[in-house]
Amino acid sequence: EVQMQESGGGLVQPGGSLRLSCAASGFTGRTDYVNWIRQAPGKGVEWVSSIYPGTGNTHYADAVKGRFTISKDNAENTVYLQMNSLKSEDTALYFCAAGPLYIAMNRPETLKRGQGTQVTVSS
Repeated sequence: EVQMQESGGGLVQPGGSLRLSCAASGFTGRTDYVNWIRQAPGKGVEWVSSIYPGTGNTHYADAVKGRFTISKDNAENTVYLQMNSLKSEDTALYFCAAGPLYIAMNRPETLKRGQGTQVTVSS
């Protein structure tokens, strides 16, 4: 069974940076992407970014492109999300979840999520 554990969230001022971590266990990475998705208060689940562990191919939502960077450490079975130039609209509960890219981009609410890590961007 695949288990994902997020960490690294916190309170940061607009323009600041945070790095989220996703520690994965039981994940083979042969067919699934590791995806970051988020849910802001009172809003639906939104796809943020994805990486394919086998090749390192990455994808980003337009809202975060150029500000967020997804990366992996295969030896540590960990995926990171470096978030720079944070905005108030990035405030959300962030989750990592394994699953097909198409599902992550179009139906992120259907991915199995853990507890997530809270990111709050506020002055």
